[in-house]
Amino acid sequence: MVVNRWGARFMGRRIPCAVGRGGITAQKREGDGACPAGVWRLIGGMYRADRLRAPEVTGIAGLAPARHRDLWSDDPRDPAYNRHIRAHAHPFSHERLRRGDSLYDIVLFSDWNRPEATPGAGSAIFVHLWRRPRFPTAGCIAFARADLAWILARWTPKSRIFVSAYSG
Repeated sequence: MVVNRWGARFMGRRIPCAVGRGGITAQKREGDGACPAGVWRLIGGMYRADRLRAPEVTGIAGLAPARHRDLWSDDPRDPAYNRHIRAHAHPFSHERLRRGDSLYDIVLFSDWNRPEATPGAGSAIFVHLWRRPRFPTAGCIAFARADLAWILARWTPKSRIFVSAYSG
């Protein structure tokens, strides 16, 4: 899949998407709101089992129901920085993966700044559902529910996301 600020292309299809409010950058930093340019794999994810059936997935291992204790560390000081953790409480800054809104009803984890995270180089770069058409994210890539389901059903272990700052 190729993604730029105007949308995505996957398997010959153009798909509208949203990217970070800071645009796309080659110099990603924690909290800049930008989507990092580069090539990513999807390494896992979660879905809200209380809101939808398990998505049809062909090429991502580890898609699991999100639970109340599922968090993602986004604090560069945390030894678990840019990692999925399970805790009722966590002393460092984090994101809840089971949100009250629908953004993470389907949330896919990228391998951005992984497996050994560089503190401050950006965390929690996900693929998830959008708030509304093209409404900016905090740095992730977001799609309409039907489009993300279509992508998931066709994703293979060899698929990659190519995020390009070039928009021409």
